[in-house]
Amino acid sequence: MDTDPAALFSAWDSNSSPGVVWATTQDGVETASGSVGMADIAQQVKLDRRSVIRIGSQTKQFTVLLALMLEAEGKLSMEDEVHVHAPWLPTYPAPVTLRHLATNTSGLRDFLEIMAYGGLLLAAPANRQRQREMIAAHGEVNFLPETQMLYCNTGFWLLSEIIEQVSGRSFNELLEARITGPLGMADTRLMLRDSMILPRLATQHIQQGDGSWETAGWGFEIGGEGGMVSTLEDMIAWQRNFATFTVGSEALFTRMATPVRYANGTVGQYGMGLTQSDYRGWACIAHGGTVAGAKTESVRFPEAGLGIVLLANFDAMTPTMFTRRMADGLLPAGRYVRPAGGQAARLAAAAGMYRQEGGAEVLAIRDVGGEPFLVTGSGPVRLEEGASGVFVPERAIQNLTIALQGDGRLDAVFCGEKQSYVKLSPPEGKFAEIAGSYANAACGMWARVEETPAGLVLKIGTEAGRQVLRLVWLDADLLAGVPLMADESWPPAWTCTLKLEAGGMVFSTDRTKGLLFSRR
Repeated sequence: MDTDPAALFSAWDSNSSPGVVWATTQDGVETASGSVGMADIAQQVKLDRRSVIRIGSQTKQFTVLLALMLEAEGKLSMEDEVHVHAPWLPTYPAPVTLRHLATNTSGLRDFLEIMAYGGLLLAAPANRQRQREMIAAHGEVNFLPETQMLYCNTGFWLLSEIIEQVSGRSFNELLEARITGPLGMADTRLMLRDSMILPRLATQHIQQGDGSWETAGWGFEIGGEGGMVSTLEDMIAWQRNFATFTVGSEALFTRMATPVRYANGTVGQYGMGLTQSDYRGWACIAHGGTVAGAKTESVRFPEAGLGIVLLANFDAMTPTMFTRRMADGLLPAGRYVRPAGGQAARLAAAAGMYRQEGGAEVLAIRDVGGEPFLVTGSGPVRLEEGASGVFVPERAIQNLTIALQGDGRLDAVFCGEKQSYVKLSPPEGKFAEIAGSYANAACGMWARVEETPAGLVLKIGTEAGRQVLRLVWLDADLLAGVPLMADESWPPAWTCTLKLEAGGMVFSTDRTKGLLFSRR
């Protein structure tokens, strides 16, 4: 892939396509910028540096910064147990602190997945009270605090609620008073609903299978977990603040970017609202954002003084891949460490579906033009080759590494824990009879497996509604749930897995682990 932005974003340089705005900075000073595509295809309005775009989970760094400012005033502590501020929460297996929420190490399950698999479609209206009710009804956890890191919007939902509670002000009032006002970020704010109207607001887009574009949006209210909008101009001002510290301090931002240490002693890459990783020999501090119809990322290489901002009003892209290609052309050659080389083609040739040995986790390797891509339930992402044949997913949050062994197995390290994956083939033979009804009473969820002329179907939901998926056998005790309209290719385009156990089945996704449904 080319490193020149004109080439990188040429596919969207059209009056019939949504687009991308981007900028680079050096020590906080803008050095280059550009835009391609349209803010509104129907009205033929071009995207530019003042177009207002959802920044998704980049919101999280602002949420954490506000929490830390309030901590400095004694209004909360990041070591507070969450029930101190939210006594309505269910009892969890172990204490969960505000720091656990901010580092994605709480073990709480993501409320967006609870909504989606509970039958409350993300495009359907749902206010904050409805979301609170779903969080309050879900006391099970993915893991104990600090044993792993798993991305969790619930944690930042709770943080934003607590921020408003202890400050006595709305998120937007506090944001403007403490951050965006002093920095002159006049177009940056929390936009609760996609139905709201703001000046110069870009339309959000999703690409259809035939290449055409449709408008996109969520129906539920989005808060400090991912609800902010901004412009390229404002996000350049935010980059500049990391050099000038007009708001906050160097020590405070260092704290936010310092990666978490897991209970097993290893250090991760997610801090508090910011990630810190190594990219080809350079420290890289970043955070991305994804919402329906928009994707963004802001990246800093502090040792080189380099900053990159990318905002897109569509979601058919992986921002990390593009910001890293831009960095390839801008990082000084003297510190540039090239990938080890030689193993990428071998890993790509080992494409297929893999299962964790002794467990139920699955992943796939896909060959894309001779390059290996990792595929999970969230979709594909390019694998960056590093030292000694170790590959890292090219995404903003990296808690997994992969290496191909001589016997065809994959060795992986997830949050410091070693795992081994074995390759699966489409299974053959007679399998267990699993049709019937299942339930997880603690979470108020039900599931039903039905035999249809087209094969097995999973219906899963709550009193709010249901979701329907086609089931595909992966192994003698493991099935994948795939969208009804997905093709029958192998590996399947799965969104969840079901592991059969005595008396029931265990439901898992990328962000929900070990949800047990007992047979009724």
